[in-house]
Amino acid sequence: MTPDPEAAPQRWLSIVGIGEDGLDGLSPAARRLIEQAELVVGGERHLAFVEGVGPGRRMTWPSPLTDAVPRILEQRGRPVCVLASGDPFFYGVGATLAPHVDAEEVVCLPAPSAFSLAAARLGWALQDCALVSLHGRAFERIAPHLQPGARILALSWDGSTPARLAAHLSAHGMGRSRLTVCEAMGGPRERLTTMAAQDFALQEVDPLNLVAVEIVADRDAAVLSLAAGLPDALFETDGQITKREIRAMTLSALAPRRGQLLWDVGAGSGSVAVEWMLRHPANRAVAVEARPDRAARIARNALALGVPDLSIREGRAPAALDGLPPPDAVFVGGGATDPAVLDAAWAALPDGGRFVVNAVTLETQAELIARHRRFGGDLVSVQIARADAVGPFHGWRPAMPVVQWAVSKGPGRP
Repeated sequence: MTPDPEAAPQRWLSIVGIGEDGLDGLSPAARRLIEQAELVVGGERHLAFVEGVGPGRRMTWPSPLTDAVPRILEQRGRPVCVLASGDPFFYGVGATLAPHVDAEEVVCLPAPSAFSLAAARLGWALQDCALVSLHGRAFERIAPHLQPGARILALSWDGSTPARLAAHLSAHGMGRSRLTVCEAMGGPRERLTTMAAQDFALQEVDPLNLVAVEIVADRDAAVLSLAAGLPDALFETDGQITKREIRAMTLSALAPRRGQLLWDVGAGSGSVAVEWMLRHPANRAVAVEARPDRAARIARNALALGVPDLSIREGRAPAALDGLPPPDAVFVGGGATDPAVLDAAWAALPDGGRFVVNAVTLETQAELIARHRRFGGDLVSVQIARADAVGPFHGWRPAMPVVQWAVSKGPGRP
């Protein structure tokens, strides 16, 4: 049932989704909201669609867009209409306004999103697609979604995104993937063009576009495993890295959960923080690293592996931990030799948080044994051996044993 704005006078803010078909695609209720508004807010393209509809003042979105929020709030109680592309609450302006206005004050009439329109044109089941926005976001976010057989709908930043995506796929062993560039969806200028990534040849693409991708991966394609414990070779490193098998065990002990924050203290190459964030798109991590060269390397690894939002705190713990948001989990790899680092990280961890420390040296292992005796948890010793050449034969080459202490902080564990 379409909301009746007159039945709920307290709903002073209307958010109307509008497509490339402009007024023709609006319902009578949506058009009425525009006609009755004293202020109509939107981009230049949207305002052009509704030129001459209603007497309300027009305001074009400023840059940054959030600068408009106070000006909209000044009109509280008076009819304001915000125009948005497609579905305002799907990568749209609705989510920008929602923290500032109670839901009871808003009426929203969405239009089909670009994702819905593309799925309808291609005959794809929307729930089976990965829906990604690269508009105003780092291009590298696409990396975790590049799985064999995947269908991806990616909202582009501008007209250059399709070519960039095609080049990325070709460089990573996925050049046979099918790309459909969907331009100006839902309007008279709509155009769909399909080709293999390796054959991409579009010279000019409308800035308003979405790319639909069907991934075809060659045998040697650079596909990120969905399991914890990525190959060490995927990370740029100077040797300071939690090795693959130990990293998988560490991620298991850290037990990532949706939207939680990890402190990776003494991050080295950032491998644990990167994999924590790969477990779910909403996960966050702070990599704390004393050496500037390693901090820069962590940033490159995060970008290459599709988690560009990894936060990096350059500095030596424990001082570098000051001012960080409270973590849900803490991993201490480098820096565990200093008891003050362990004390500070433990003190910052709220009740229920997970604390995991890996130790190689006997001195640090002794420290973990003492803390295990005091706080409980799990204490595990692991040694990995890899096959290596012994003359014309092979034998096991053992790595140094790693002792891991993992514990959940609870009441009575100050």
